[in-house]
Amino acid sequence: MEEILKYFPDLTPLQISQFEKLEEVYTEWNAKINVISRKDIQELYTKHVLHSLGIAKVMEFLPGAKIMDVGTGGGFPGIPLAILYPETQFYLIDIIAKKIRVVNEVIQALELKNVVAEQKRAETVDEKFDFIVSRAVTNMSDFVKWIRHKTAKENKHEFENGILYLKGGDLTEELKDFPKAVEFDLTNIFDNEFFETKKVVYLPLKYKG
Repeated sequence: MEEILKYFPDLTPLQISQFEKLEEVYTEWNAKINVISRKDIQELYTKHVLHSLGIAKVMEFLPGAKIMDVGTGGGFPGIPLAILYPETQFYLIDIIAKKIRVVNEVIQALELKNVVAEQKRAETVDEKFDFIVSRAVTNMSDFVKWIRHKTAKENKHEFENGILYLKGGDLTEELKDFPKAVEFDLTNIFDNEFFETKKVVYLPLKYKG
C-alpha cells in the first residue's frame, strides 16, 4: 500500500480505504477461486494494483468517460482504475465466469458504483468507449480485431480514443503493423525492478460506425 501512496499521494480517505481493502478481499476470494497466482497474491499491490495504475500515469480519464477492460481476469486493470477515477464508467468483461464472479464480489465489497462486470466476449459488445484497456490478453493484432468497432466518435481526452494496453518485453515485432502505436516504459515511472520491461502501449483507433 505504501507504493500506491508514494505514486498517488492525493488519494481521498475513501480511495485509500478501498485500496487497503483490496488485499483482504482478494486474499479471501483467491482462496476459494484462484484468479491470482499464490505467489503473486503476496505482491498484490506491486504486480497487480500499481501495474494497473501505470495506465493512469499515461492517461488521466475524465469524468463521464467510458472505459472497457477486455479480459479483465480478476479485475485488472479495471478495478484499480475505477477506484482512482470514481466519476468514470468502467465496463469489465471476461469469458471465464468464475473470474467475473470474483470481480463482482470485489465491486460489491468496495461499494464501487462506477463498475459493471459481465461474462462476455469483446466481439459481442454493442457499445462505444473512449478507451479500451487490457493487460496482455493476446497479441495486438488479434486484440484490435476484437475491439476495432468499439471506440466512440467524439474525442474528449488529450489522446485520441483508442487502446491502452499493458504489455512487457520487446514489442518491435508485435507492433510492426501499427506505426501509430506509442510505447511508454513503466520503468521510467515506477522505481521497482518488476517494471523493468513493462510498458503501456497506446494505439489510437479511428471511429467506425
